[in-house]
Amino acid sequence: MPELPEVETTRRGIAPYIEGKTVRHVIIRQPRLRWLVPENLAQTLAGLRIQAVSRRAKYLLLATDAGTLLLHLGMSGSLRIISNGQAAGKHDHVDFIFTDDIILRFNDPRRFGAVLWTTEPAERHPLIKSLGPEPLLEDFSGGLLHELSRNKKIAVKSFIMDSHIVVGVGNIYANEALFMAGIHPARQAGKISLSRYQKLAECIRVILHQAIGQGGTTLRDFVNEAGKPGYFQQQLNVYGRAGLPCTRCQQILKEIRLSNRSTVFCSNCQR
Repeated sequence: MPELPEVETTRRGIAPYIEGKTVRHVIIRQPRLRWLVPENLAQTLAGLRIQAVSRRAKYLLLATDAGTLLLHLGMSGSLRIISNGQAAGKHDHVDFIFTDDIILRFNDPRRFGAVLWTTEPAERHPLIKSLGPEPLLEDFSGGLLHELSRNKKIAVKSFIMDSHIVVGVGNIYANEALFMAGIHPARQAGKISLSRYQKLAECIRVILHQAIGQGGTTLRDFVNEAGKPGYFQQQLNVYGRAGLPCTRCQQILKEIRLSNRSTVFCSNCQR
């Protein structure tokens, strides 16, 4: 599943090609995604200029004078910049064609992604307004995590993966950040000290920045805008390494299930 680093990688990849460009036409081949693509989207977007391409959590926001296009990659979606005339494949559901013949193509084999439109400020959209802070911005801190965690008995890994607490900390990155911070993933969120949350917040930032810098995590379904996989998986310390030696102490890594997610940790390095 594309996570925050993959989505941010995609944003950075497509923005130079479409910012400031005018939409000439939209081709909707399959409107039945997670939610129906608005039936009048082609007419709505025709002639509009993309002013900016931004990201909120895992949503890509393409802003125009008349409203904002919301794109979500779901479990298997991807966006690619292609040249006019390149034939569409089986899962190429939507093409945004610009006046310079550049095409932004939305591909989604499992169809859990979304292509939506809003004329309200994007931050007020029902899918966005209740989201927690961005982990790479200043309003996210260890102090905030500590404050929100008081009296919570859930595992800290599940806590930081809650998008109402902080967005973008998916399963892979939660495993890696907790390992870097030396925190056991099953420890109760409400029993972790302020100083340890401050360290965890910084580790979350570091892990996400590393992933973004290396193009996202290599997953079976993820490709970036150029059709190339990311490379962060080559440097994972715990995720997917159950039964292998810890990269720090050489003790064998263990695997448990938390909130039905694979959770790998070192019982010696993480307390």
